[in-house]
Amino acid sequence: MTDIRLLTAQDAAQLEAFLVSHADSSMFLRSNARRGGLEFQGQPFQATYAGAFRSGAIVGVVAHSWRGMVQVQASGLVTELTRACIDWSGRPVTGFSGPLQQVREAKAAFRGETANAKLSADEGLYALNLSDLVIPAALSSATVVCQAVTAHQRDVLCGWRLAYDIEVLGGSDSREQRKRAADFLDAQIADGNAWVALAGSTPVSLSAFNATLPDIVQLGGIYTPPDLRGRGFAKVAVAGSLLAARERGASRAVLFTTNPSAVRTYEALGFARVGDFSLILF
Repeated sequence: MTDIRLLTAQDAAQLEAFLVSHADSSMFLRSNARRGGLEFQGQPFQATYAGAFRSGAIVGVVAHSWRGMVQVQASGLVTELTRACIDWSGRPVTGFSGPLQQVREAKAAFRGETANAKLSADEGLYALNLSDLVIPAALSSATVVCQAVTAHQRDVLCGWRLAYDIEVLGGSDSREQRKRAADFLDAQIADGNAWVALAGSTPVSLSAFNATLPDIVQLGGIYTPPDLRGRGFAKVAVAGSLLAARERGASRAVLFTTNPSAVRTYEALGFARVGDFSLILF
């Protein structure tokens, strides 16, 4: 028998254990649960969590986040959990994320409008044990350096984050989008999760983490301006950020992408494909 119910703070340890067993594809779920807790009160990083239990143990979860994203980790139980979670939350759905097949099932289970997705990406999920990170020659020789983003670089990099949102996530150049991009990068900077590669004193590439845990980080928002691409700058930015993560105690990194050029960059650093991931934004 499977029991489906809302998760509460008392379920935190069980949820953590379940998500750790699916660590590479559960970064958003696991990170948000640790930061926001399991009971929704309308604050950042919070969500409504629907959990499935068998013999008292969690075997699947779907979360409807404060931003409207539906995040899934519930093989075989996606339809029931998705409908229950959205019904219980009563909030609009802005997208889906999670393992590819599960996201397809969640979208099919959703009873609302799905025709106007601004982004629907089936992506490769890539992972790296940080002990196997390949350090680019330009970084090891200090020809190009990588450092945490500083306040005087912020305005330039906010422009890069907006360009990333437009190019990769299907955003538009609007006042609302500019504010969203700036707020997102400012939060990454405040959390110590944004790095910039420098050639001399010139910023040449941005690397950031969009989810972090003590043992694993998830890269996101990697951006090099078009006129600076093809010179290995992204490798330096990503490698530098991962060295910082390793120094903090993380042992693994994950990311998802479909961009062939990005795949070559990540594979050169030691990443290997471990699965499939999907991101849908309305």
